[in-house]
Amino acid sequence: MPPKESLYPADWLRIAEKDLVRVHQLLNVKDPEAADFYLQQAIEKFIKAYLLHYGWQLKRFYDLEALLNDAILYNPEFENYRAVCQKITGFYFIERYPLLTESGITEKDVNDALSQVDGLIRKVEEIVK
Repeated sequence: MPPKESLYPADWLRIAEKDLVRVHQLLNVKDPEAADFYLQQAIEKFIKAYLLHYGWQLKRFYDLEALLNDAILYNPEFENYRAVCQKITGFYFIERYPLLTESGITEKDVNDALSQVDGLIRKVEEIVK
């Protein structure tokens, strides 16, 4: 039987921050496709940490926009991150499901998404820490 997932926001935040470090490491070795995969993983965990802080029932899904919809219930300002969450979710699916051609994702794409989602990350860290 697999272990149960933690319902503690701090645990999710810790892993989100670890995934964010991986994003930077992968960008440093010129692997934007893997970096964007871990960016999605990080943002998913940041949002789940935020939601768990408010007593949200943990759900197993990975669509950042759907998670954002739940987060907006607690803070309407999260709506400002919809476009970047859609973009990052798209990155995730490109990396997760092989394409017949190159993904075309660049380091600039990942860095741009990182800068656009920075406010969300900081907000979650302030609330959950």
